[in-house]
Order: sequence, then structure tokens, then C-alpha cells
Amino acid sequence: MSRAGCQGCHGRRTMARTGSRIDQVPARVKAEIAQRESEAERLIGWIQLAMVLFFAALYSLAPRAEGGGGFNFVPVALGAYFLFTVLRVALSYRMVLPFWYLVISIIVDVALLCGLIFSFHIQYDQPATFYLKAPTLMYLFLFISLRALRFEPRFVLITGLVGVLGWGALVVYAIVQGMGTMSITRNYVEYLTSNAILVGAELDKIIVVLGVTLCLSVALYRGRRMFFEAVRDHAAAEDLRRFFAPDVARSITAADEELTAGQGSLRDVAVMMIDIRGFTRIAAGLPPETVMMVLSRYQDAVLEVIARHGGEVDKFLGDGILATFGAARPRATAAADAVKAGLELPQVFAGLGPELADLGWPERLRAGAAIASGPVTVGVVGAAGRLEFTVIGDAVNRAAKLEDANKGQGSIVLTDRATFETALAQGVSGFQPEIRPAQVVSGLSEPLDLVVLA
Repeated sequence: MSRAGCQGCHGRRTMARTGSRIDQVPARVKAEIAQRESEAERLIGWIQLAMVLFFAALYSLAPRAEGGGGFNFVPVALGAYFLFTVLRVALSYRMVLPFWYLVISIIVDVALLCGLIFSFHIQYDQPATFYLKAPTLMYLFLFISLRALRFEPRFVLITGLVGVLGWGALVVYAIVQGMGTMSITRNYVEYLTSNAILVGAELDKIIVVLGVTLCLSVALYRGRRMFFEAVRDHAAAEDLRRFFAPDVARSITAADEELTAGQGSLRDVAVMMIDIRGFTRIAAGLPPETVMMVLSRYQDAVLEVIARHGGEVDKFLGDGILATFGAARPRATAAADAVKAGLELPQVFAGLGPELADLGWPERLRAGAAIASGPVTVGVVGAAGRLEFTVIGDAVNRAAKLEDANKGQGSIVLTDRATFETALAQGVSGFQPEIRPAQVVSGLSEPLDLVVLA
């Protein structure tokens, strides 16, 4: 009668304490993480392509800066970078970009920026120290932050380090090229108004780039751990939806507080029990794969009916099925919904006969169902390491005994008068079932008025 296990709660707490490394997660979760990283890489490529187009448009429309008489490298650099970025985006849709290619891409990004900065002293016919004062270096932070979209700190670190090396090379070139014509100064005014170099200012730039890179890398390292945990939890939640009814899975994954044993509430619920006649005897003479295929097809067909009327499968009991209406989420028409589902089952059983025969089932499919309703306790039972969401009450026991009574009553679907009258009050109409008063049902202390639905 269990609904859902909550061991995932304990697993999440353990993972939070021990960290979330990629080698600690299942292969299917690794595959999902890899897929999301590939999607992030494509996003990075599209953003870079948008940046290139934006700067190209801005360069084309904006007035030219005065004083530039030398060769203009900007159109050539932007054109080459545009082609490289288009190739990168196209490849990202065809394959998972390898690490070495991503490193080359980072080098190209930084090389473009440094090349443009370097070209300033040629374009404006100034000493190399001239480009050290260009604000274009700030675009390096765009490339660093873009790499954070992938949630991999190593690429942020590589971008920051390559940027520092590139700027360091520009500083060294400026010093070497300017020997004899410029000076190294400590005067900030002289640094800003002449071709002198202030070493402290260049070190400040390097320190800021390294600081931003390290801070962002640490943040990404911590975020990556939570990212792995979130992906694993998402996969666990998806598994819950496969193993349990959506409302049950949602009640577990969306709980505001940690679920503990002893929580429960009283609800009016309809319970349905379904069973195949002679299943154990027949299955004993069949290959295991045939038995499992027959069970799978039978369960698919029955579950479709139950779900269509708002019910949830509580538990598979071999060939038996325990379903509830109004347990995971209260329903004002629980009994009516269960009766409507029960009325469809005989046609489902009859329709399955030829299919199951083709799968190897040697006899006509004989199955029965029973419905009971009433107040039951819906809640969590178990111990700290193993919890179950369950329903407990007279209606559960009554449904099981009524299903057994189908054999003696020669019926396919049974319910009791109280449940049937509740279903009538909730809107069921249009048929006149057979009522058998004061029937003795094995396992129940008092006779019941039985209603034969089919």
C-alpha cells in the first residue's frame, strides 16, 4: 500500500556534506550534465557572434575617431573573428567541442582583443606605450564572464590567465620598443599626459583581472557543486514520476519540509483492487519474458483507465494493482471516478485477450476488480532511512476482500452499497446495477449489500 519512498531526502543531505564531484554521479546524470554543458557552449558562441555583429554595426555607423592615419586593423580583425565564431557555432551543433578546441577558442578571443589594442599605436602613429592607456582592455572581462555560462571554473581561469599573459606581453613590448624614447615614472600625472609608463598602474590592471578571475572561479566551483546536485535531484524527481503517480511524486519533491514518519491526515478516498484470476498457476508454466510482457501490457491498459479518471496507482502487487482516488490530492468525486473507471475495465479485459494471446498467454484473460470508499489515513510511515507514503483504513481492507469475493459472486467488478450510493451522490448515473443484499464476504465481520457493476 506504499506510495513513494523518500530516501532521496537522505541522499541529498549526504551529498551536501560530501560534495558533488562528477565521478560521484550516475552515468545517465553525467550524460545530462554533458548535454547541458554543450548547450551552454552553444549559447556562448551565439553571444559572441552577437557581440561581433554589434561591434561591427557600431564601427560602421559611429563617427571615426580623429587622429588615426595608419593602417586600420579593426575591419580585418572583426571579419576574421566573425568567420571563426560562425565556424565554432556550427561545430557546436555537430559535435561536442573538445577541450583543446575550447582552449584555442579562448586564445583566439584574447588574441583578437590584444591585437586590436596593439594596433592602436600603429593606427594612430604613436609609441607603443600609447595603447596601454586604451580602455579596450575592459572588454577582457566580457570574455571572462562569458566562460562562466558553462559552469566550469577551469575555462574562466584559462581565460583570465591568457588575458593576463596577453596584457603582460603588450606591456613588455611597450617597454622594449620604447627604450630610449620614453621613461618609467612614478608620477601619475606624467603617466596620463605623456608616453611614460607607470609600472604600478599596469600591475593594478593585472591584479584586478586576476582577482576577478579567481573570485568568479571560486564562485563557479561552489555553484558547480550545487549544479551537479540539482541535476541529480532533477533526475531523481523524474524517476519518481516514472515509479509513482505524478501527484504523489509532486507531493514528495515539492514538500516545504522534510518528510518524516508519523505525518498523516484523514481523507475520504476510493480504493480499487484489481487482480488476474489464476495468474500464479498459468505463469508457472510460461517463460519469464512472456510473463513480464503480459504483465506490462495488462498494466499499461489498466493504468490508462485509472489515470483517465483521476486515479493513482498506489502499488503493484505482482499481477494485482492497488489504486486510489483522492488520496494524493483530495477529490470531491473520488467514489464516482472510481466507479466510472471500474465500469470501463470489463471492456479493457476483453480487448486485451487477443493481444495477450499473441504474446503467449494460453487462456482467456480473466480478471476482477473491486471498489470501496470511506475515510482513510493518508501519511508517511517507516523509519528514518526508509519512508513510505501510504493509505491505511477500512476501505483498503474492504476493497481487497471484495475483489476476492468476485470469484464466489461470479462477477467482474464489485462494490458495496455505501460506495455505490456515494458515487450516485457524486454524479454517477445512467445504469441500473444488480444489488445483492446481505452477502457474506470472507474476511469481513458483517454481511454487506453488494453491487455488481459488471
